[in-house]
This record gives sequence, structure tokens and C-alpha cells, in this order.
Amino acid sequence: MGSETAQTLPFIDLTNDNLKPGSSYWLSTAKDVRAAFEEYSCFLAVYDKASKELCNSFIHSLLELFDLPEETKIKNISEGQPFGYYRRQPETPLFESVGIADSTNVEVVESFTKTLWPNGNERFSELMLSYGKKISELDKMITRMLFESYGVERYSDSHINSTVYKVRVNKYKGPKSDETNLGVFAHTDLGFITIIQQSEVDGLEVRLKGGSWVAVSFPPSSYIILAGDGMMAWSNGRIQHCVHRVIIPRNKDRYSTGIFSFHTGVVHVPGEFIDENHPAKFKSFDHFGLVRFRSANPTVPEEDRIKIYCGV
Repeated sequence: MGSETAQTLPFIDLTNDNLKPGSSYWLSTAKDVRAAFEEYSCFLAVYDKASKELCNSFIHSLLELFDLPEETKIKNISEGQPFGYYRRQPETPLFESVGIADSTNVEVVESFTKTLWPNGNERFSELMLSYGKKISELDKMITRMLFESYGVERYSDSHINSTVYKVRVNKYKGPKSDETNLGVFAHTDLGFITIIQQSEVDGLEVRLKGGSWVAVSFPPSSYIILAGDGMMAWSNGRIQHCVHRVIIPRNKDRYSTGIFSFHTGVVHVPGEFIDENHPAKFKSFDHFGLVRFRSANPTVPEEDRIKIYCGV
């Protein structure tokens, strides 16, 4: 599984003090965000509102979480949705993952913590809520920029106010010399936007339009922002969902977090996206209906899923 590393991904600074809605810097950055999504389906972003101390503490807390016995981790159940505990499988023997239904909801996070630590783990709850809040603010900024860059900003508030933030924390066991180094196979995400941060061990790769793979290297205070199935349909195909996979270096465990934004109702394809030159490719869709569709149709190829679900 070779990687094409000669090409680099767009890198956008989202920390500048001049980045205020309506300013010239905001508008130019919004154009950069749109261009990156349209050309690459993703970009790297530097964002320092989530402090280095917070991010490092949260990543470090994952070691404690994944050290819990499997009989404890399997208590993390998400009825009817693929957001619970994912144990290592024969096809992905290095990968396990734990899902939290809403990273910004106090009751949800505390219930999750109580499930895994019956005696309580206030520190984990505090870290998860603080981290989730900061990353949700990044998601809202990017969403607002994207809507504004397309001239459909009048829809942005209703979209943002109807968004929840699912989180997955992941552990990839470092493979030995006689083991596969495939962490997770090539796939797309169900959400609107995915925001990923990792420990110091790389491994994420994204596929470009031409089919080559780029290995992602994370600079300090950076995240990779991926377009999901939801964004692809919402944009009427102007943006493609990001195909990505994980390849793990030998003998090095990798930890990562992924926060996924989901609309709690129907995602409407703006009428502004449809004209003679851009015929309708997707219908408006129930975002969590897409989640249920995936669960009910596990053999549907991931890259075809959104087209089958709500394509015209």
C-alpha cells in the first residue's frame, strides 16, 4: 500500500486575530476553505483555541480508557447507531474505537463516563466536555465560512443550531513485523464535517481525485478537516466526500480523536445549487436516516452509499 507524499494538502490558518465575520480576511479565508474542499475534499487547519495542554491531556486520557478491560468497554452501546464500542475485528486487527453520542452534552458525557467508570471519572468528563466544546466551535466556524462562500449564508444558523457532535476516540495497536499495518480500510464518513486530531504517531492517508494517496503529517496545533457524505449531498456534488484510510508504522501505537457533525433533521440541498449547468444530483435527506441506511445495508460500498441513499 504505497503512499504518494510528493503533494501536500492545503494548510489554512484559523487562528488569526483578524479572522472576524464580515472582515476581508474572513471572506478570503472562506474562499480558501471552499476551494480546498472542492479540490481536495479536505485541508489541514491550525487552530489554537483548544490549548495544547487541553489537547495533550485529552489524548493522554485515551490511554487510560483503552486500558479498561474489554468486558467494560463493550458496555458502551449505542442502540441502533454505530457509535458504541468497536472491538478489533479479523479484517482490522489493530483497530479499536469508542464512541460518545454527543461530545458537548453534559448528561450524555457523564452517562458515558459512569458506564465505563462506575465509581466516576470526573477528570475524563471535564476533558471531554472542554475538548468537545472547543472543537465544535471550530466546526461552526468552518460551516459558516462554507455557507457564506457559496452565498447561502441565510441557511447557516438553522443548520448549525440543528447540529450535534459525535466523537470517536481510536487506538491503533502498533503492528509487529509479521502483522498487517492496515489500521482502517479506505472509507468515507457519514457526517457533514469530520475533524481529526492525533497523537504524535502519523498514519492517516487521504486519496486525491487522481487516485493517489497522500500521507498526512500534522503540524503543531493542527487538525485535518474532512468532507463527509452529508457535505457531498448538501453541496449537490460540488464537494466530494473524502476517502481516507489509516496505515500504522511498525511497533508504534497510534491514538486519535474524530469529531463528526450531524444534522438532527432534514438536510436541504439549497435551491441556489441547482440550475441548467448544475442539475440536481441529490435530494434533501434525513441525516440520521443515512446512519440507519448504513446499518441496514452493510454490503453497500462506502463510496456509493450517499448516491444510493439520496441521489437523484
